[in-house]
Amino acid sequence: MSKQIRVAIFGAGIGREHLEAYLQLTDRFKVSVICDLDRDRAASITQGKDIRIETDAAAILADPDIDLIDICLPPHLHFEMTLRALEAGKHVICEKPLVSSLKEADALIEAAARSKGTLTPVFQYRYGPAMAQLHALIDAGLAGRAYAASLETHWNRDTEYYAIPWRGTWSGEQGGAVLGHAIHNHDLLMHILGPVARLSAMTTTRVNEIEVEDCAALSFQMESGAVASSSITLGAANDTSRLRIAFEGLTVESGNEPYAPATGDWRFEARAPANQARIDEILANMPEVNSGFAGFFEALADALEGRGGREVTLADGRRSIELVTGIYHADRSGKVVELPLGADTPLYESWIPTDS
Repeated sequence: MSKQIRVAIFGAGIGREHLEAYLQLTDRFKVSVICDLDRDRAASITQGKDIRIETDAAAILADPDIDLIDICLPPHLHFEMTLRALEAGKHVICEKPLVSSLKEADALIEAAARSKGTLTPVFQYRYGPAMAQLHALIDAGLAGRAYAASLETHWNRDTEYYAIPWRGTWSGEQGGAVLGHAIHNHDLLMHILGPVARLSAMTTTRVNEIEVEDCAALSFQMESGAVASSSITLGAANDTSRLRIAFEGLTVESGNEPYAPATGDWRFEARAPANQARIDEILANMPEVNSGFAGFFEALADALEGRGGREVTLADGRRSIELVTGIYHADRSGKVVELPLGADTPLYESWIPTDS
């Protein structure tokens, strides 16, 4: 691989934000091509840049000058295109949700093991100053055991949002607010507190006339024993993502930023007032870090160069899909669901309702 990782972005929707982040890291990446069936949309994000536009995905997959395929397509295309890119020996980034079943996730794990390339799911919420601060406090021993956490994914999505034909459908989006909106907050929870061991769930559709859920109330118990709740709605007055965790030594409360929570002003309050000075000292001496997609891509570049540890892994991607599977199963069965889930679990092959 050359010093710059040569990138092809498939899809000029969310691909626009990916491109902006790559352009912050031109010493690590070079975006060579945007692939989109809508050439005008692709042209709208490549103006003034040395990036060619293509509509033929197969030609790009066969191009030896492309190292990395960044998949920013609608969810129902993720599995097929990711599989093709891995089979072509490319490194692959895939937007959320990675796939729409545990069966597909396991198939991609097998494909990645055979491929010369790697597969990285997108969870850019992990990257930013606030998360770096939290990790520093945990590493300093100031957090201790986690007791309880609460998550809010309260966003506003109306009929205009669902005017795009594939949105709001099981066949197009593959799921509702649990899959497409709260998935980042749930990844943050597991990134901080570790895997979920058991869960219960209630989901419903109350805000829009769509096939998939747009509200949910979830309860988790983590493998560590900590407990957490997640409240989800697409019927809020504005877009708010919020996280609050009570640890043995301190309580953490995020800001309200919906799309880049790790860039907000988080509060870190010691349970023992005498420890607050030490917390404040650590926070005051934190180095600057890249946020969002730029932080995500930077961690991936480090991993591809053999300096891993901060990157999102394929195991993280499977864990995310496992959680979604467990939520839908718990909701439909009315049971508490134990994780991890294997091939014998209900909904392993698909959580799409058979009557959709």
